[in-house]
Amino acid sequence: MQNFIFENPTKIIFGKGQIPKIGNETSRFGRKALLVYGMGSIYKNGIYDQVTDSLKKAGVGIVDFPGVKSNPVLSHVQKGIETARKEEVDVIVAVGGGSVIDAAKAISAGVKADHDVWDFFTFSKPIKSALPILTVVTVSASASEMNNGAVVTNEDNCQKYCIVSPFIQPAVSILDPTVLISLSPEYSAYSAVDVITHMLEGYFNNTALKTPLQDRLVEALIKTVMESTDIIMEEPDNYNARANMMWSAILGFNGLTTAGMGKVQMPAHMIEHSLSAIYDIAHGAGLSIILPAWMSCMLDAKTERLAKFASEIFHVKGRGSRLLAQKGISCLKLWFESIGSPVSLGAADIPESDIEKIAGNAFALSQVWCYEGYTQDVIIKILMNAR
Repeated sequence: MQNFIFENPTKIIFGKGQIPKIGNETSRFGRKALLVYGMGSIYKNGIYDQVTDSLKKAGVGIVDFPGVKSNPVLSHVQKGIETARKEEVDVIVAVGGGSVIDAAKAISAGVKADHDVWDFFTFSKPIKSALPILTVVTVSASASEMNNGAVVTNEDNCQKYCIVSPFIQPAVSILDPTVLISLSPEYSAYSAVDVITHMLEGYFNNTALKTPLQDRLVEALIKTVMESTDIIMEEPDNYNARANMMWSAILGFNGLTTAGMGKVQMPAHMIEHSLSAIYDIAHGAGLSIILPAWMSCMLDAKTERLAKFASEIFHVKGRGSRLLAQKGISCLKLWFESIGSPVSLGAADIPESDIEKIAGNAFALSQVWCYEGYTQDVIIKILMNAR
């Protein structure tokens, strides 16, 4: 285990009937909130009323800022910054999933900046301050409600880049698993893929020599996510399955599972960002295409690790690590397919003729993230496995 610092200051309020606590929690940080949310589903399920009633009772003013789309875009973030400045808000409340929370994080940092917010995403300028953020979670996948990262797409050049800073870590997040019951089967599946991929990126791509504790944390969480998702597909209103999924999503990507694992890379996310930036497909759908393709490409370089994954997660047996590894990859693809997530470019209507374009986009991000070894040719090879 390598040296590490673990700090996660987000207060989590978890369980049924907890959303009305958002008002009092928000009032500790500000008196006028920018209420950031998506395309209107929170009107239909009653969450908007719960949140706004609570904020009003706590004496917090509200400035609505709807319209965040899946795969949030820079132009909308810039409008949010303008609105926040014009209305002189002093706190942000994000109601939604990872896309909404990521947009809110970018707005919170951009309000305090005297330059283009995109400079944060290219790492040309550091984040030095941000408005406080609180969240009410409606989709559990990205763990953005309990981590310090955010992803936004610059639609002018199809660059889907990220920011990382303690200044954008949510102060409080409220998680009511009953909210997830209204999720469609597709987005329940995509959420599971995202959670699993977050954990497997660190599991396969770290610089520690031996990590039994972290490995077991990841393996247990992945099993829980898979079991919960299988139940959700049959019983969408199963509270315990939704609750286990909601908590696992956070534990999988809040710094806990990678503490002590040294430098961690996320190549599957790096390549998938190009798919969702160019084609605007759901992030989880893109990951279920890229992750098995990446694993197949790494079969020789990471044979033992892939074999361990196969044995621990799918209880695959047999002689020879390479065969075990291959079986594990096949099992993962089959499970993705079983929950309705695509495992090939063709299944997502992405033409094979676009592979070089996708690889060029992903290679640009690999340079920003300083991922050595991920040349355009290597990325093309991975994408060819995803045909």
